[in-house]
Amino acid sequence: MHFFEVRRLTKAFGGLIAVNDLTFQVEEGEIYGLIGPNGSGKTTVFNLITGFYPITSGAVLFRGKQLNGIPTWKVCKEGVGRTFQIVKPLRRMTVLENVMTSAFCRTSNTHVARDKALEVLHFCEMDKKIDFPAKGLTIGDRKRMEIARALATAPKLLLLDETMAGLTPQEQYEGVELIKKIRKSGITIIIVEHIMHVIMNLCDRILCINYGQEIVKGSPSEVANNQAVIEAYLGKE
Repeated sequence: MHFFEVRRLTKAFGGLIAVNDLTFQVEEGEIYGLIGPNGSGKTTVFNLITGFYPITSGAVLFRGKQLNGIPTWKVCKEGVGRTFQIVKPLRRMTVLENVMTSAFCRTSNTHVARDKALEVLHFCEMDKKIDFPAKGLTIGDRKRMEIARALATAPKLLLLDETMAGLTPQEQYEGVELIKKIRKSGITIIIVEHIMHVIMNLCDRILCINYGQEIVKGSPSEVANNQAVIEAYLGKE
């Protein structure tokens, strides 16, 4: 049994097939990359996994249990956390309060939620920002808080959607180190990212898609040197 598995996943929006017969497996402890040109269906895959969109056909299995057909909040309870490509913090709340809202996924006790939020913010090296209003954070800190919010749900599998977009080179380096630290803590990761040096340095295996279909999957070097991948990003010329 695979830790996580997508079987023949398909999503149609009317006549548009956004994800087309996609199959892949992720093993426990891996960092698995999902790449492809803009509009290739990567975020749609995340939305299907987490129940934001209903699946047209196929199946999503996590630790042997089928996830498709259950509500988003139950997917989270099963141990699948995610970040979002466009970060939307609760702007009038502090960083601590933002992370506490996620911790309530596991508890109804305010003290327990606060302790979990503080633990996660310490892990993400945001101790000095806990009382900052979320609306005043830099893009780098907002992205880091988004990861902290996902971690506060206590996931076993974490989906990271373009957490490096818009960051400076130093912030990207710090983001890579945080992701490695998350993996070391025992959390399996699937990451969508356009910054290739990040993907190539982080991932054990990578799946490249275009028009919702698999182009190739394999090691970072196999994917990077695949002619079909190069053409999908750069064109045939």
